[in-house]
Amino acid sequence: MKRITRGLVASLTAALMATFLVGCGKPADESSQQAVTEVKPLIVYSSRAEHLIQPVFDLYTEQTGQQIQFITDKAGVLIERLKQEGESTPADVFITVDAGNLGYAAAEGLLLPLQSPVLAGNVPAHLRDAKNHWVGLSLRARTIVYSTERVSPEELSTYEALGDEAWEGLLCLRTSKKVYNQSLVAMLIAEHGEEKTQQIVEAWVNNLAVAPLSNDTKVMEAILAGQCEVGVVNSYYFGRMKVKAPELPLALFWPNQNLGESSTAGVHVNISGAGVLRHSKQATAAQEFVEWMASDDAQAIFGGVNQEYPVNPAIAVDPEVKSWGDFKASELPLSRAYELQPAAVKLMDRAGYH
Repeated sequence: MKRITRGLVASLTAALMATFLVGCGKPADESSQQAVTEVKPLIVYSSRAEHLIQPVFDLYTEQTGQQIQFITDKAGVLIERLKQEGESTPADVFITVDAGNLGYAAAEGLLLPLQSPVLAGNVPAHLRDAKNHWVGLSLRARTIVYSTERVSPEELSTYEALGDEAWEGLLCLRTSKKVYNQSLVAMLIAEHGEEKTQQIVEAWVNNLAVAPLSNDTKVMEAILAGQCEVGVVNSYYFGRMKVKAPELPLALFWPNQNLGESSTAGVHVNISGAGVLRHSKQATAAQEFVEWMASDDAQAIFGGVNQEYPVNPAIAVDPEVKSWGDFKASELPLSRAYELQPAAVKLMDRAGYH
């Protein structure tokens, strides 16, 4: 027989008294009982469109029972909202596009550093913040697009070569005001330094067929209309257009593929990504959700729905995206995109790229 100690007797006596007191009190109503067991929804602020993130949230709820509520808006608007809300914010997770936006959120003190072996194992280091404030969730290439009717891929080689005399009056670019181009130039600075990058951008400006356009779709439309022959776009914009018109006489070219073994050689890539908010009331649950978004199931959705690339190298690329061809991506740390954006913006202005 197990020995009953004085301490155990005291514990049993206390438990019986507690039971007696609860029994004598008023019965708890149904709403208070539910409040004890109810799991609070995670609140996500996202600059990604609803149709791109809803399938991911729905699958997480299906697999875990955790409800997700979200608000969508432009990245800058959401960041300012979080700054105003401060400690009183209801939000737990921030999702947005471009390492520049994620870096800004981190610099403003909005994101909690994550120590996660799961994320370290699933996402390459150059697609994560050096201080672990954010992590990439999906990958897009900012690459060259060209007319298959008027340009041979053998004529193309590098981003830098788009400034060569051969492309004078034949190049279209999106406005420098968009973060995608600011990050591209920032990463060129990381690779070449400011002086050489300014020469590259000035050469691009000299080769422009028309003034910089408002978005990537308009760049491709200008090529189709014969206003220019080549441009620079995010790969998923090409994918969206290609789905609507499979016979579209445009193709992607992967630049900077034959520059030796340097880690800076390769296609410029960027990400959509996420971080746990510093003032989240459910930081543990929020981190678990971010970790899950780097898992097999979520990565497959990110790639298929928006025609992007998984950040997890173990996940197969969507067949349509795979059909565009393989490429070597630059492995420069994307955290440099935010660090060098102020210099990139000033450089583009000096070069006359507006």
